Amino acid sequence: MPVDGSSPVLLDGDEWQAYFRDFERSAFRLEVHQTYTMPAEAETVRDFLTGGSMPEGFNVSWHRTIRDHTTAGRTMTRAKIVCRPLTPYSRYLFEWCVPGNVAAGENYHIVDLTDRPNPGLPEQDFWLFDESTVVHLNYRPNGTQINRELIQDPDIDKYLAWRDLALESATPFSAYRT
Repeated sequence: MPVDGSSPVLLDGDEWQAYFRDFERSAFRLEVHQTYTMPAEAETVRDFLTGGSMPEGFNVSWHRTIRDHTTAGRTMTRAKIVCRPLTPYSRYLFEWCVPGNVAAGENYHIVDLTDRPNPGLPEQDFWLFDESTVVHLNYRPNGTQINRELIQDPDIDKYLAWRDLALESATPFSAYRT
């Protein structure tokens, strides 16, 4: 909830999707949770955990979005905080999701805090678009999303510092996986 008492600006549907369509230079995501419980992923997570095969065309529309931005010279970067042993959800991400994202052009990084303290990163998932727009992704402890909140008048320097700290503390996904 905004500190000034105004109503939060919640994003959904096309209004939310527009941020991914319309950013001009960069999109950065910090992922801090170890488990996400997203209804749209329930079936594929279950298939992964029971030893099923990745579906044909898995995440093809998201990969097209990443490729289109990359081709146009825009960057999509993500930093995911993890602690070993990896949760079943993180194993699903690392086996089925992230490799395709990376192949499509996303710069995906892992901040492994297993054997070290948090370097000062927040416990808040967020997207930072064009180094000027911040959207918090709010989750319950079980990983279900509550909402996506556009942050009014964010302290951009703080979010840029968190982005830079996350990337300085991270290992590229391809190196982490090996």
